[in-house]
Amino acid sequence: MTGRLILQDGTDLKGESFGYQTAVSGEVVFSTGMVGYPESLTDPSYLGQILILTYPLIGNYGIPKRELWESSGIKVSGLIVSSYIDTPFHHQSTMTLSTWLMKEKVPALVVKDTRFLAKKIRNHGVLLGKIVFRHDIPFYDPQAENLVAKASRKQVTRYGNGRKKLILIDCGTKQNIIRILIRKNVTLYVVPWDYDILKNRLAFDGIVISNGPGNPKTVKKTIEIVKKAFEFKIPTLGICLGSQILALAAGGDTYKLKFGHRSQNQPCKLSNSPRCYLTTQNHGYAVREIPSGFTSWFTNVNDGTNEGIIHSRYPIMAIQFHPEASPGPTDTEWIFDYFLEKI
Repeated sequence: MTGRLILQDGTDLKGESFGYQTAVSGEVVFSTGMVGYPESLTDPSYLGQILILTYPLIGNYGIPKRELWESSGIKVSGLIVSSYIDTPFHHQSTMTLSTWLMKEKVPALVVKDTRFLAKKIRNHGVLLGKIVFRHDIPFYDPQAENLVAKASRKQVTRYGNGRKKLILIDCGTKQNIIRILIRKNVTLYVVPWDYDILKNRLAFDGIVISNGPGNPKTVKKTIEIVKKAFEFKIPTLGICLGSQILALAAGGDTYKLKFGHRSQNQPCKLSNSPRCYLTTQNHGYAVREIPSGFTSWFTNVNDGTNEGIIHSRYPIMAIQFHPEASPGPTDTEWIFDYFLEKI
């Protein structure tokens, strides 16, 4: 069946459907990653977004078992590719991408010229859009609401039994953050985005603020909780959205990027060092104003945006990229060890 991708600037493209046939609306973004579509589709940071994958072969290695996903299911609102492969070949494959999309009721279209769409978004900035079939629907802006409240878990969950105890504030966390921290031999308490860790008197040694979707300034309860923790100089690590939340809690400021960073090859330079790392990223906002007491830790080599901040005296730090990767390079996993050493 044929569907249509309609953008708010009037662009109207036909495409062949290989997913569930339902109309959806959201923010249209693109990722230039060559691999990792199962991880990307299950990344909660994509909540409310229609994702364009610019790499031309999608579906060729199928979908692995649920234990390897980054959340309980597909989080993108819709998917656009230039070439869908319905004959996967991989020893971990359990089903085709089309079967998975059908099960999860997510629409997907083959629109041949994804380069045209990526260039349009690069020039214009992210656009609202919709995938429609028989019936039209209005445009929807996911950035106008608190998406973290939708992405976060509803109750406290404990993992591991290590000597060091960490709180992970779930703003839409990827599962690989949890997997890696458990592997580092810690006791991990994963808590909802609005769970007051000080008021509820959990015993812990440090805080990790996870990635997540949307505008950080809408996550007011998490910002207030982190602000209280900051007063006690509790060791804290922010990841992606967590970096923006930490900056806002400490008195800094954030802003929306023109088209965001979504790929597995973003170069980030370590401050006061010639060392540069390849990183996985998925975010549409960044830190504009570094708060007092912090210095820049990493900088994006492509556009000069801030990629991390670190306190000059206390073990409080944040990075804009994903040290847990999944998908992508694992070059920056050492940041977890660095943070744990500082506790």
